[in-house]
Parts: sequence; C-alpha cells; structure tokens
Amino acid sequence: MLLNTPSIEQLSNVISQVTGPAFLLAAEAQLLSVLVSRLERIVDRSRIIAATEGDSAEYARLKAELPILRQRGVLMHRAMYWGVASCIVTSVLVIISFAAAYLHMRHEYGAGLLFALAMALFTAALIAFARELQLAFLEINGGVKPARTPARKSYPHV
Repeated sequence: MLLNTPSIEQLSNVISQVTGPAFLLAAEAQLLSVLVSRLERIVDRSRIIAATEGDSAEYARLKAELPILRQRGVLMHRAMYWGVASCIVTSVLVIISFAAAYLHMRHEYGAGLLFALAMALFTAALIAFARELQLAFLEINGGVKPARTPARKSYPHV
C-alpha cells in the first residue's frame, strides 16, 4: 500500500516528462527490428555459401565472402547489444520516474543522467550499424580492396 499517492498533477507531470524517453524507446525498437532483419540475411547468406560445393572460380569467390560476412555479423551483434542496453536504460528511466513520483522524490538529475546514458548506448548501436553498412557497401562495390603497403624508401638507412 502506498502511503502518499501522488496527485493527478504530479502524475501528469511525470507522464509529460517520459514522453521523450517513450519516443526514444520506439526508435530503439525500430532500429532493433532492422538489425535483426539484417543479421538474419547475413546468416542466411553465410549458410548458403557454406553449403556450396565445387572447385570453380565462383566457389572460391563465394568462399572469400565468408570473412566479410563474419565481420558484418559481429558488427550487427554489437549494434543489437548496444541497442538492447539502450532500451533497458530507457525502460529503467521510465520506471524510476514513476517510482519517484509515488515516493515524492526528486528525480530530474537521475532522469537526465539515465537519458544521456540511453542516448550514448543508442549512438553506439548506430555507429556499429554504420560500420556494418560500410562493409556491406564495400562488398557490393566489388569487394574489399587489399590494404596498400607504404612505399619503400629507395635509399638505405644510415
């Protein structure tokens, strides 16, 4: 039993304060949906390539894709991990906001800190996603080019 239930005005204030985190939670859920879909496609492509048999040039080209697909899968896993962590922090933020209203505690500083943490985690997820998109584009654009080695000096070291 709650001894001091908050007034309608206090609850209304908390509800208005958590609309930002609620929109963030919706964006996080959408991002996770996209990430899961991309990871499923990466896994399916990897399975198809792994099941391919033969000694042709096409077989060798397909097998060469596997390391890139593994890298993309790792990046999707990281993006999903950070995205889920962001969702958890955002959910905790909403829960704490309402709990603080029922306990008549000030929560603005803690809420601000949690919101900033949720945004940082969401940003980390977006960065990992962007890196995966870059690898996917390189794959589409003719494969990853080998790293260039620096030019050697034409004179001997003294």
